[in-house]
Amino acid sequence: MPETISAKQLRERLQDVVEKVRRGERFTVLYRSRPAFDIIPVGSPPLDGVPLESDPLYEAPPVGASKSGDAAVRHDEVLYR
Repeated sequence: MPETISAKQLRERLQDVVEKVRRGERFTVLYRSRPAFDIIPVGSPPLDGVPLESDPLYEAPPVGASKSGDAAVRHDEVLYR
């Protein structure tokens, strides 16, 4: 299970966190009291066990600017429901 640290703690302990990650430890970083991202060693499987390559959007080409004027939030609703 990953250790949970705040973004402030990450800034203060960056060198220590990097060393621990190199040894195989994982961290979940909170930003404004909510999980923001995970730090995992390079080459490690994802935390949810699903390979990134299986995500249909992983290799999708960029779509560029919206011709309809929709905001990014609307695009997310369409893509992720």
